[in-house]
Amino acid sequence: MRTLTSCCVAAIAAGYGFAAAACENPKVVSIPDGKTATMEQLLAAQGEVKSYMAAMQTYLDCLNQELDAQGEEAPAEFKRLMITRHDTGVSEMEGVAAAFNEQVKAYKAANPAPAAN
Repeated sequence: MRTLTSCCVAAIAAGYGFAAAACENPKVVSIPDGKTATMEQLLAAQGEVKSYMAAMQTYLDCLNQELDAQGEEAPAEFKRLMITRHDTGVSEMEGVAAAFNEQVKAYKAANPAPAAN
């Protein structure tokens, strides 16, 4: 009986896993080193970061929709998985933003604006 119960739980979780797999986590962008990057490289990276943020927001929305679609009947494991995926995505977004901002500061330090006369 215990084996049958374990198999049923695994099958249910796998089904929810397929639903959650529809939400595609976007690839993290590469950010150039601000000390050596050109302004053009930083501007290109800024565009990539903006695209990444939009794609990540779509991913987070998808996770929320999947969780909402399952409702209260969803197994606790599924709810924990979706919440963990959401929280990890938010942390990743914050990390990308912080890394980009750090490299902009490094660029500005390596390329100070000319002094105004």
